[in-house]
Amino acid sequence: MSTSTSNARVQRHRDALRQAGLRPVQLWVPDTRRPDFAQECRRQSLLASQADAADAALVPLMDAALADVDGWTD
Repeated sequence: MSTSTSNARVQRHRDALRQAGLRPVQLWVPDTRRPDFAQECRRQSLLASQADAADAALVPLMDAALADVDGWTD
């Protein structure tokens, strides 16, 4: 298969998706292969945990939000 054939096929696919009301987006995510990835996860988790502990009023709000999620079961 030639490159131009592949390009045309991809373009038709993208056109069909746009016709269906979709649009492309680019999403950047953390690189889990980086040597400092686990350390950064721990750092951010600790910050989130400390924030939750510092604001006890947040817990009932989060519980209420979770209760509103469709399909949520204990």
